Amino acid sequence: MNNIAIFASGNGTNAENIIKYFENHANIRVSLVLSNVSDAFVLERAKKLKVPVKVFNRQEFYESTKVDKLLKETKINFIVLAGFLLLIPERLLNIFKGRIVNIHPALLPKYGGKGMYGMRIHEAIASNKETESGISIHYVDSIYDNGQIIFQKSFKIAEGDNAEEIAQKVHKLEYEYYPKVIEKIIMEL
Repeated sequence: MNNIAIFASGNGTNAENIIKYFENHANIRVSLVLSNVSDAFVLERAKKLKVPVKVFNRQEFYESTKVDKLLKETKINFIVLAGFLLLIPERLLNIFKGRIVNIHPALLPKYGGKGMYGMRIHEAIASNKETESGISIHYVDSIYDNGQIIFQKSFKIAEGDNAEEIAQKVHKLEYEYYPKVIEKIIMEL
């Protein structure tokens, strides 16, 4: 069995979608949801779907091996970032080399990097009057939104679309493609 850990910091709609996608999968399951935000709604979503949750703080993440031990105890062999806002420490990048992915709600390399997340991205795209947007799924490295791109899907922005409308279109692509791409990567490992 391939055990996924999802790292998330926020609302958790992508995490919930991924958990549901793998609920009855023969070879893959979401075995743990971790968050650095103790009141993140993703924790409630995971609990309702009977997935164990763990919370850690910044110091525990960067200066101890608490998270590493949790991952080992749960026999995690793949990490999915879903709205997780901290950089992954080098030691975890080494342990899970080629087995940590993230989704970004824009067409990288545009609108990526530190501070570019959530509605900030869609507002920047709308104010710059971009003609297209989309999603990028990429491997994670030590720089925000820098890892090798695995998959991108774009859509044309309709004239007059505001940031909220762009966000809705991006979410639709995330829900459709992120679980499928995760599945493909894991099945090819």
